[in-house]
Amino acid sequence: MTTHAPVLLWIGTYPHAGIGTPAGLGEGVWRVHLDPATGRLLDGRLVVRTPAPTFLAADPGGRVLLGVDESAAGTVTAWDVTADGGLAPRATVGSGGGYPCHVLRTPQALYVSNYSDGVLGVLPLAADGGFAPEVLAAGGAVQRFAHAGSGPVVDRQGGPHAHFAALTPDGRHVLVVDLGTDELRRYARADDGSLAEAGVAAALPPGTGPRHLAFSADGALLHVAGELDATLHVLAWDAASATGTPRAVLPAAPGLDGGAPAHVLRDGDRLLMGVRGVDVLTTWPLGPDGTPGTPAVAPLPGRTPRHHEVVAGWTVVALQEEHLLVVLDRAGAEMGRLEVPSPACIVPVTPV
Repeated sequence: MTTHAPVLLWIGTYPHAGIGTPAGLGEGVWRVHLDPATGRLLDGRLVVRTPAPTFLAADPGGRVLLGVDESAAGTVTAWDVTADGGLAPRATVGSGGGYPCHVLRTPQALYVSNYSDGVLGVLPLAADGGFAPEVLAAGGAVQRFAHAGSGPVVDRQGGPHAHFAALTPDGRHVLVVDLGTDELRRYARADDGSLAEAGVAAALPPGTGPRHLAFSADGALLHVAGELDATLHVLAWDAASATGTPRAVLPAAPGLDGGAPAHVLRDGDRLLMGVRGVDVLTTWPLGPDGTPGTPAVAPLPGRTPRHHEVVAGWTVVALQEEHLLVVLDRAGAEMGRLEVPSPACIVPVTPV
């Protein structure tokens, strides 16, 4: 591996006692550096204390950081990144719903998935990476897209639960992964980032509980993590109609019973999924057309893989209930670790 400067990672966290406990008990945003030559994690420090910043997004230049407060109040904060690596709050606004759990950032807008009520909030961004004037004037999301429906898992699917949003490869639509209704909701996207309702892109089998998704390199396949049925759903994606059709259903952790998939991520010619409960990282090699091959299932050195990112060739995993970040090589060997209370997401920043 070629040696480069350390890569900055922003780490969002849950309240230390875990999901469902009151926010504001000391959690916050951490700043960590990854040595791309060795996989070591360096200089970990808590930068700002803020309630339940469980998902973050940074602008490409690393000037502004955006993060949710995953609580009933449902807010998003914009921080300016200071010269000394600190975070100076610029504004806090409403997310459009309750318990925001994911943000998708584009140059034009921030799309916020609100879990408890299933609302997708749209917050336009200014050229400097902060909230646009209309967001500040409104005190939050300028568009709110609610949804209706439920699923058969009574304690988890009583209503819509937006869990993740992604752009389609052509950028024409935003897809919202709805764990509560077993659907991929579809919204047409205008050049300014505003959205319009456009129906449902795919309906998954009842009880799937879709959580996150990733497209194949050529955009022809869609890989969806089923949290409730512990599977990977592979869909054929038709760009012209922005529709997915079922192709295959694969176990999330072959050879193991149960588990709850969290994040799924494509890294070049492989697909990586963290599976909580059984606490493994499942890696599928991808064929030329994006079809998953025979997976490798690697035990993780701790509990509850909440999120992972591939950074400079290393896989960084947030082990929430272990209060630990770990760095793995492609073979799954541990290369570095750092204690961080209840890590929930990892956001690498490469200055431009």
